Amino acid sequence: MAATPMPDTTDPAVSLPSLLRRTVHVFGEGGDAASDVVREDTLAAEVPVALVFNGISHAVMMATPQDLEAFALGFALSEGILDHARDCRDIEVRTFSAEAAGLPEGVPAAEVRLDISTRSFERLKGRRRSMAGRTGCGVCGVESFDALELTTEALAPRDWIARVDLPTVLRALQALPARQRLNAEAGAIHAAGWATLDGELTDVLEDVGRHNALDKLIGTLARANRLEAPGFVVLSSRGSHELVRKCARLGLAALATISAPTAMGVRMAELSGVRLWGMCRAPRGVLYAPGAGQD
Repeated sequence: MAATPMPDTTDPAVSLPSLLRRTVHVFGEGGDAASDVVREDTLAAEVPVALVFNGISHAVMMATPQDLEAFALGFALSEGILDHARDCRDIEVRTFSAEAAGLPEGVPAAEVRLDISTRSFERLKGRRRSMAGRTGCGVCGVESFDALELTTEALAPRDWIARVDLPTVLRALQALPARQRLNAEAGAIHAAGWATLDGELTDVLEDVGRHNALDKLIGTLARANRLEAPGFVVLSSRGSHELVRKCARLGLAALATISAPTAMGVRMAELSGVRLWGMCRAPRGVLYAPGAGQD
């Protein structure tokens, strides 16, 4: 049974920064293993984010607390809860202190409430899936093999798909680090970006979870009615099957990752018609699946 949302004790004064400062002890600096240098370090925030649909809590994900509206919308779309962004009528983000959320001291939380269409909500209630996720966990809580949802409709061919070639992919990925503001300060943070067919990087969303970062990107594109635009996704991660599936479900026909894909990720790309690049580190990259539209 789905959990009930937190009581209406939201506190607008509760701040959820994306980065936190902590005092740390650094050993081994200058080659001296016994040295102990005390300094301030920047860490990435990771907080529980409850996603609540029409008053029913469906999932709790661990996420970086920024762009949460885009995250919630992207999650709802990529998980098949919503068919279109217009199925979401309203989104509200609430923040809670650790005490109000019933969590350990120093662990605040957020709740994103979505008002969705009756059709979408009825379908959601028919699903028996509870996701108490770790960091953007991909398949937590599924009850059977059938619930893995590994099948997807094949994408329609794109006449532009061959333009997502190695020089174009590398141009976008080489521009990615400069746009990863949070990661530059804290490390440990993934990024999902959107690039044009010229390799121009137009959007970058960050999160401690690679799935979350992609959902934030999807939500950002959906809110701007840009999901149908020609272009491709770039990720600072591996190409796992659920990331490919999210792209395929939303009609995002090309994906490039810095690290290698998994075998299941490649198979999902082949079945769905997603053009999949991996191991994209200049001057090389590997084309694992050509995408729909290629001979």
